[in-house]
Amino acid sequence: MTKKKGQNISLKPVTISHITAISRDAYVLSFPRSLEFQAGQVIAIGLNEEDDPRVYSIASGCDDPMIDILFNIKPEGHLTPSLARMKAGDTIWISQAFGSFLGNTGPACWIAAGTGIAPFRSMLRSGQFMDKTMIHGGRYLDSFYFSSEFSAVLGEKFVRCCSQEIAKDTYHGRVTAYLESMTDLPEDMSYYLCGSAEMVIECREILLLKGIAFMNIHSEVYF
Repeated sequence: MTKKKGQNISLKPVTISHITAISRDAYVLSFPRSLEFQAGQVIAIGLNEEDDPRVYSIASGCDDPMIDILFNIKPEGHLTPSLARMKAGDTIWISQAFGSFLGNTGPACWIAAGTGIAPFRSMLRSGQFMDKTMIHGGRYLDSFYFSSEFSAVLGEKFVRCCSQEIAKDTYHGRVTAYLESMTDLPEDMSYYLCGSAEMVIECREILLLKGIAFMNIHSEVYF
């Protein structure tokens, strides 16, 4: 998941272990874990030490031996086309982990679009899955990254919302439409939003109109 550009961030080199294409334009890049982080945090990534890095959510669990980074190709972008061409043994430059979009052990509803699923996979793999619901929106059926992991753990509490294709056990429509259709949302639990600015703003407004307190809504925006 790509976030805003980093500024004045110290970077160090790491060696890529592997990079895997998981859909028509999305990849998971992995390298050995050499830093500590909390589920939901991010790191900055550059192609070299002097690069203006981009910021990505960590998509692996806190105790996993590898750090996974989920990204999709932005043809006009500086970084992602180059990342997609890399291979095992190549070097990238990364920062220490940072960020305050942190999970918790209490009841929560996770809401994501596209690669915004990354921090929730980190939370899932870090053991923060009790009393959680995951609502994931995507344009196509191959946009539901890590769906087998979420389905295995959350069962019916993992909801896929697909706007362009139809499939069994998948809501046909945008994640915002699904959220609008929900009734009796618990007001005493946390709601986590991760996706584009438009998606986050729309979902936050829906939640507020349904009576969810602003302090119970936590958001992370990517660009």
